Amino acid sequence: MSRISERIAAISESATLAVDAKAKALKAAGRPVIGFGAGEPDFPTPDYIVEAAVTACRVPRFHKYTPAGGLPELRTAIAEKTERDSGFRVESSQVLVTNGGKQAVYEAFAALLDPGDEVLLPAPYWTTYPESIKLAGGVPVEVMTDETSGYLVSVEQLEAARTGRTKVLLLCSPSNPTGGVYTRDQVEAIGRWAAEHGLWVVTDEIYEHLVYGDASFHSLPVVVPEMADRTVVLNGVAKTYAMTGWRVGWLIGPSDVVKAAQNLQSHATSNVCNVAQAAALTAVSGDLSAVEEMRAAFDRRRQTIVRMLNEIPGVLCPEPQGAFYVYPSVKELLGRQIRGRRPQTSVELAELVLEEAEVALVPGEAFGTPGYFRLSYALGDEDLAEGVSRVAKLLSEAS
Repeated sequence: MSRISERIAAISESATLAVDAKAKALKAAGRPVIGFGAGEPDFPTPDYIVEAAVTACRVPRFHKYTPAGGLPELRTAIAEKTERDSGFRVESSQVLVTNGGKQAVYEAFAALLDPGDEVLLPAPYWTTYPESIKLAGGVPVEVMTDETSGYLVSVEQLEAARTGRTKVLLLCSPSNPTGGVYTRDQVEAIGRWAAEHGLWVVTDEIYEHLVYGDASFHSLPVVVPEMADRTVVLNGVAKTYAMTGWRVGWLIGPSDVVKAAQNLQSHATSNVCNVAQAAALTAVSGDLSAVEEMRAAFDRRRQTIVRMLNEIPGVLCPEPQGAFYVYPSVKELLGRQIRGRRPQTSVELAELVLEEAEVALVPGEAFGTPGYFRLSYALGDEDLAEGVSRVAKLLSEAS
């Protein structure tokens, strides 16, 4: 008899966190590794948010249990912030505060799926999505995209993948890992298709404020109001306010779905850390000046990394319109000789880059599409330029 359950044994480790941990371990051992793995802003959390947490530490109320669904004042503030930022009007009872975005992802699928229910999952996808779907008993159905479409899925592709078991569509825009952003017309077409077939949509909006150039963010239940009762919105403070370590996310949806997810959370974790919730309350209640400063820096880095990657022979890097990732194709380099080795997969090529150039990248296999790398440009300008230069020098040796 196996010591580990089949359900848990089937879960893959988070590839992005694994690459980040390996890069940090090598740096701790004295190697000058530059990591492009983790999707984490290099900026500190704004001081006024930190001060709110310091103050909260001295409030006796926050030393005790609080409601499992979140501090009432934070749920209200999130509802107000959602209407302010995306135009989606919801009640505070439709908000569930979670331990980071990952708990929101899992609880959304746990509340919606029965064993065998299928979830349409556009690929490339964030590594946590398929694992959360499977943990909830669902079946992820990958719908493949590539650089020719800007990594955006079409209604025709979704319809071709739909079966009688399809219950949910996962939509992430701006996208992790590709930086792709759906236009308003594309969001409307997808939303109306989902409504026509009675499907649910789980839409991840955590990168809503990180869009560049002419791109703009559009929330599906706003564009297609008839989908409001069949949509679950995922979000959090991690990316917008440089608060990845504070672990505060949320899901928004119909009251019955939120209540079901809250019941699950009441047994799994109970309330989110009260000090972190107090910090999040200050974050979502304030203006967006801090994120505007970060967005300007990300935009500058975005243009730099795209230019530098596209100068490497055999690398094709579309320009992302959102988030803080690039997703270049390295398929032309596979099988070519580099320093006596012929990597056949992007996993093998990433290993070679780490060993020979001391740069940590995440291979496309982690996101369901071999032959690509994901690089986060949420790191300092100097490290970004140095890291890509090292990669360029190594890959230019391919023959």
